[in-house]
Amino acid sequence: MRVGLTGGVASGKSTVSAVLDELGAVVVDSDVIAREVVAPGTPGLAAVVGEFGHQVLAPDGSLDRPALGRLVFGDDEARRRLEGIVHPLVRARAAEVEHAAPAGSLVVHDIPLLVETGQGDRFEVVVVVDVPEDVQMTRMVGDRGWTEEDARARIAAQASREDRLSVATHVLDNTGSVDDLRRAVEELYAGLASG
Repeated sequence: MRVGLTGGVASGKSTVSAVLDELGAVVVDSDVIAREVVAPGTPGLAAVVGEFGHQVLAPDGSLDRPALGRLVFGDDEARRRLEGIVHPLVRARAAEVEHAAPAGSLVVHDIPLLVETGQGDRFEVVVVVDVPEDVQMTRMVGDRGWTEEDARARIAAQASREDRLSVATHVLDNTGSVDDLRRAVEELYAGLASG
């Protein structure tokens, strides 16, 4: 079974992904793959530098993600240009990982921008990790130390909560404790693995 997993920034999607991995799902993490495809020496990094200039490189030649983030979050056109480079590379690598999964596996594609990139219909099941925007803000500013302006820009750059919920076949509410979330993920996994 192919499952798409998504959620807004600071929703707890990474925690859900980790629990699913522990339970035995094959997790295809788009964030991890997105880092791989722009690693030093890759065609992906060369394309990003070609588009945005050497200002997006760290002194060691790796991608300076905060510098790139400052250029693209809040600039829709710049973000679309970046996505046009990275998303096809990520999809191709994700397909390779899925193809290598054992037969009968529950394959979970952890895709932060699943809704934004119109991929909801690629999966039999779409799981959305959901929290209200005020919870996202509290987590980004209070837990992660982001500025309020950066946090708002990141939320604005993503699909709305309503748009994410509109593609969901399953919603995991993450306004409770980590233990509450873990129990909900375990129940979801048991249902999907048996179905």
